[in-house]
Amino acid sequence: MNIMVVDDCSTTRKLLGHYLKSRGYSVVFAENGLDAVEKLGTNTVNLVMTDLNMPYMDGMELVKTLRSDPAHSELPILMVTTENDEIEKEKAMRNGANGYMIKPVTGDAIANEIKSIIKQFFTKGG
Repeated sequence: MNIMVVDDCSTTRKLLGHYLKSRGYSVVFAENGLDAVEKLGTNTVNLVMTDLNMPYMDGMELVKTLRSDPAHSELPILMVTTENDEIEKEKAMRNGANGYMIKPVTGDAIANEIKSIIKQFFTKGG
């Protein structure tokens, strides 16, 4: 399974990449939403993990962009952010995110959330 990690912080990208690779996932990195959209054009990705607050295109705009693109409208998206705000979480979910986690996160918590999202995806016939 190939997962895209979208975060403007290089340390966070490395940490999340380490968590994912240690559990057998392949990882593609993007620095912001714009970079992610470009890389989705040349990489096969099965799930996107994105930060909320980033320059150029933030996570919310990335979710909206992917949901409006027929090629990526069903791509599972996990928001991983420091925004511990119920309104932001509801907005992200309403815009099409499949999950929402608050940083800091653990490798086990991420792995469990990915499994849950994938299970939901296949349960609803995705």
